[in-house]
Amino acid sequence: MNILLWHVHGSWTTAFVQGPHTYLVPVTEDRGPDGLGRARTFDWPHTVVELPPERLRGTDIDLVVLQRPHEAALAERWLGRRPGVDLPAVYLEHNSPHGDIPDTRHPMADRDDLTVVHVTDFNDLFWDCGSTRTTVIEHGVVDPGYRYTGELAASAVVVNEPVRRGRTTGTDLLPLFARQGPLHVFGMATGGLAAHLGLPPDRCRTAELPQTALHTELPRRRLYLHPVRWTSLGLSLLEAMHLGMPVVALATTEAVRAVPPGTGVLSTDVRELADAVRHYLADPAAATQDGLRARQAALERYGLKRFLADWDRLMEEVTR
Repeated sequence: MNILLWHVHGSWTTAFVQGPHTYLVPVTEDRGPDGLGRARTFDWPHTVVELPPERLRGTDIDLVVLQRPHEAALAERWLGRRPGVDLPAVYLEHNSPHGDIPDTRHPMADRDDLTVVHVTDFNDLFWDCGSTRTTVIEHGVVDPGYRYTGELAASAVVVNEPVRRGRTTGTDLLPLFARQGPLHVFGMATGGLAAHLGLPPDRCRTAELPQTALHTELPRRRLYLHPVRWTSLGLSLLEAMHLGMPVVALATTEAVRAVPPGTGVLSTDVRELADAVRHYLADPAAATQDGLRARQAALERYGLKRFLADWDRLMEEVTR
């Protein structure tokens, strides 16, 4: 199939484009949010093809994967065809709802011309999609391989814009965990985080790395810390598990299903989580064993083969 989708979520798209199709990604001269084109920091195959808007109108397209509310109108303008009416379409919802939870209405609610695809059962449960058909296709991850060494007695955290996002990402909880041991925080706009939290630089180091470098650096840390209060299931958490890292996480949203017993510690009591961080930092053998189980659990639930097969089944159904 020829599948049109925007480059919105690099990590998710990296898994999606491993399938047997041609993936058409809009590109604009300024490479802005509606025309990022191919990823620069992710490894995408040659079947991902950049197309400027003016070339889309005459291109054969079998399916449109919408990911943001305004993309339906954008696609109609660029294609001269309406997703869901003139072209088969699905709406991929990456995020958990914000606002009047649990009564948050989805922007695609009460539509009979498309399917809303959620990435977690939690999101499907909490979004109000009205009469719109919904389904769940859980994440898939391109296996980076087992790389864990845990040689650095520090907690690895991956979060984008932790200062701006604040309580949502559990940024306010980081000083508690920094008292147990050093934090190494990776992600976009993490600079200045230590100063923002009043932490000495050696207790809160930050860096922004491309995915390949991140997969090398993460497993050098003893554990993966996931202090996020409210989010969809972060792919960085699943990648850390694939790498063989034990997990310490808040028992919120989909984390309670993604991190089974024996692969780490989940709790809504941050004191228990602080104890778990301290335990792993002091006991490398325990961290290694739980990390091995975390990798096995992630491979079984979030393997790429299952993910692509689920998507192929849905695509065949909606384009039939």
